[in-house]
Amino acid sequence: MTEVSTAVGPTVAKRWRTIKWILLALVVIAAVSTLSTYLTASRPGGRMDPEATSPEGARALVSLLRDQGVEVIEAGSLADVERSARPDTLLVVAQTYYLVDDEGLRRLAAVPGDRLLAEPVSRTREALAPRIRTAPTATFGGPPNCDMPEANRAGDVQFGASDTYEAAGEVNVTRCYDGAVVRYTDDGRTVTVVGSADFMTNSGLLSEGNAALAMNLAGTRPRVIWYAPQQSEGESGGSASFTDLIPDRVWWMVLQLCLAVLLVALWRGRRVGPLVAEDLPVVVRASETVEGRGRLYRSRRARDRAAEALRAAALHRMLPRLGLGPNAEPTAVAQSVAQRIGADPNALVHLLFGPPPDTDADLVNLAHQLDDTERQVALS
Repeated sequence: MTEVSTAVGPTVAKRWRTIKWILLALVVIAAVSTLSTYLTASRPGGRMDPEATSPEGARALVSLLRDQGVEVIEAGSLADVERSARPDTLLVVAQTYYLVDDEGLRRLAAVPGDRLLAEPVSRTREALAPRIRTAPTATFGGPPNCDMPEANRAGDVQFGASDTYEAAGEVNVTRCYDGAVVRYTDDGRTVTVVGSADFMTNSGLLSEGNAALAMNLAGTRPRVIWYAPQQSEGESGGSASFTDLIPDRVWWMVLQLCLAVLLVALWRGRRVGPLVAEDLPVVVRASETVEGRGRLYRSRRARDRAAEALRAAALHRMLPRLGLGPNAEPTAVAQSVAQRIGADPNALVHLLFGPPPDTDADLVNLAHQLDDTERQVALS
């Protein structure tokens, strides 16, 4: 019996030392993962939300303004705007379709200081910028072609599809980017209106001179009030997340389940040895994979799927070069490509988003045209 105990004792102790280090490693990994998730978690929010890190948010622009010494006040209500407003402030107003109350618009119009309206709806524009009106044309951006210093310092800008504006009477209005950015002075107040807020969002700042124009327009004053309501005044935010709806007892059940899985893993992994490197049984060249997939498409006459794959791949490579997001409208994509390579926008819409080809020859021709268009975009 003594010999058996002596033989078994060291084995049990060795296993316990191994398990102890495994448990410690798991605890460290879990702690690091939790901390990393907390620090890098995205902040959701709506369009032009100053706290949102989503592509449509405005966290990046607000952070840049603060880095330049501009005091940015995030107003969550009209009352916050009224309390913070002064004659030396700039009021940035976005998400204006939530401003549906006439009394609220009158209160906002009475606030002192300059104004910057981002893609305002008609009611907001008439209340806060009554000296301009919507022009019949639209624009996607380009050179400023005006004498506004902020626009000239920024240079070319990509707005996406933007409304344009013109004077609504006898008033001196400065029009830049074919009217996408306008400015006039009324009773000592400078009012600036932009037809699209895409260039001010987190995803839009990276295109051409977008960041420079956004900084120049929003940083004209040392104090900025950022008002981008995410719901109508007085509405409940309804911001409860999915995890808020889960009962507390469910988390205890999940914790017990994780503990059980951990114990089973330790039990089943008690004989784990060193890793053994093995060569792959078969090495398949990329060209053979592509050829095999092409033959599958051809055997099933799946010209529609093949064309869709070709177009999707071409757009995936061209959109970053054009400064557009993955959800850009087909007309906007075609317009941007046409401006870049000097082609017909209608022909590009048919090429990039048209119907599937009818024959194999048409499919081959489509591939050649896509390749040629992508090469021109890359070289331009």
